[in-house]
Amino acid sequence: MARGSKKKASTEGRPRAPLGSLRPLVPFAAVYRGRILAAFLSLLMASLATLVVPMALRRVIDHGFSPEGQSVINAYFGGLIGVVAVLALSSAARYYTVVTLGERVVADLRTAVFRRLTELDPAFFDRSLSGEIISRLTADATQVKAVFGVSISILLRNAFLFTGAVTMMVITSPKLSILVLVAIPLIVFPLILSGRGVRRRSRAAQDRLAEASAYAAEAVGAIRTMQAFGMGRSTAARFAQASENAYGAARDSIRARALLTGVAIFLISASVVGVMWYGAQGVLAGTMTAGQLSQFVLYAVFGASALGQLSEVYGELAQAAGAAERLGEILAAKPAIQAPADPLPLPSPPRGEVAFEAVRFLYPTRPDHPSLDGISFTIAPGERVALVGPSGAGKTTVLQLLLRFYDPQSGTIRIDGTDITRTDPDALRERLSLVPQDPAVFSGSVLDNIRYGRPEATEAQVQRAAELAHADGFIRALPQGYATTVGERGVTLSGGQRQRVAIARAILKDAPILLLDEATSALDAESERAVQTALDTLMRGRTTLVIAHRLATIRAADRILVLDGGRIVESGTHDSLLARGALYAQLAALQFTDAFEETSRRESRAQREALPAE
Repeated sequence: MARGSKKKASTEGRPRAPLGSLRPLVPFAAVYRGRILAAFLSLLMASLATLVVPMALRRVIDHGFSPEGQSVINAYFGGLIGVVAVLALSSAARYYTVVTLGERVVADLRTAVFRRLTELDPAFFDRSLSGEIISRLTADATQVKAVFGVSISILLRNAFLFTGAVTMMVITSPKLSILVLVAIPLIVFPLILSGRGVRRRSRAAQDRLAEASAYAAEAVGAIRTMQAFGMGRSTAARFAQASENAYGAARDSIRARALLTGVAIFLISASVVGVMWYGAQGVLAGTMTAGQLSQFVLYAVFGASALGQLSEVYGELAQAAGAAERLGEILAAKPAIQAPADPLPLPSPPRGEVAFEAVRFLYPTRPDHPSLDGISFTIAPGERVALVGPSGAGKTTVLQLLLRFYDPQSGTIRIDGTDITRTDPDALRERLSLVPQDPAVFSGSVLDNIRYGRPEATEAQVQRAAELAHADGFIRALPQGYATTVGERGVTLSGGQRQRVAIARAILKDAPILLLDEATSALDAESERAVQTALDTLMRGRTTLVIAHRLATIRAADRILVLDGGRIVESGTHDSLLARGALYAQLAALQFTDAFEETSRRESRAQREALPAE
């Protein structure tokens, strides 16, 4: 399936940032300071309870194994029951507070990322693959959740435990502690170096997974086309290759993490063994007791296991940093179309005047090919203007600029005398109703689809709009009428039905300016006549800018603008342009011949019927 000129939203080849890539997530967590404090306190209590156990063991070994030691053993083991209770309660509190914090942070993060996506201008999506963006909202957000829900908890718990264990080791035996503290940098430094490789490979794995997800979304969205052209096997093979690439990248990441874990375990365990051997020599020499050595070894084991888990968590954080970086790119993206700091209000009540003044525009994906090259025209309030021209002449671009999906490189577009770049885009779009050639129908009910853009509308208003669009008949024939779910992208509706739902949506919005982009292209002749009648009623008193190839629509226009190569080459009425014999006449001969003949036959028939009988 063709991917066009779109590229991945990720930025390969850029320098990889350290774990500071997690920094964009901090504001989302900082909102919940109370929950963070509760997690911190529960982690602290669990760590302290754990650190008490070696102290009790030392007293039992040094003083419990004697004739009077029974009471010592009873006292210490009784106290350990209380310690275990504290450990259990604090661990449960830690798990709840940290995991719910992770869920809350990721929910807020997903919401913020999706909100930013809704704010970004179409140029961003021209450069991006929708499936790759969805992968960020799902796979990457899940990776971040794993960090906040589990890894951060493990990180803090082991950081506390390591700090406490080292402190108690120093108190227990400063001499042995010096050996341990000297060994720690030799252990940590290679772990940090290898952690960078883990993060690089993790980012690559996530990019490959996003590519596979993007291709799958594209293929599923065009399943009928794929099957119609017999491309099922080749599409499956291509996805299998994309999945294999994702697996290969994930395998490299896992290999790096496995190596990191193995190196960490060996270095840490070897250091503990060395310390135990050195301590055993001290017990034999009488410089320390067996209880002291046992206490020190337990603290050393606690510290070593904590350091080992910290190395594993570092790898997980490195992996999550790749996901956070990809999400951060969306959060950091700035929409090219924004409301000015002090937007000008559009005149009220609206008049519906539209003016293009020397507008020049080039799409970001085609910077060397101007879509509009200095066009100027004015549409009076209530005027109907048709845009005609060959494919690629710039007709749809006029509508996209008027909706301010893009801003022109030069020139000015005005509505009711106000430069639209100086107004709020939302306020601007409230005055425009669009019926595109390929209407968007969502997976909800027919009622919700018509009400899209005006959710407060009553059912009666929706039904009235459907009647005007001549959609009420087929809607009531559906299994649940207006409550019928139409499937993803309205797949259960025909093209003409989707078009009439879109027309009803525009009618319901009741905006002063109508933009019709081949609004009747998907209708059969009978439906077109019915909808055209509804549109004629709707267009009265409203400014209408229409792109059409159907003769009936064009002849109803007050004026026709003929575009070619991004310029207006002709302007006039249907009859005057035909008489001129230039581009419009050529397009009419090529595209409208059948329609001309049908219209002529109808007009001749009507004239004959109007003649008095002889």
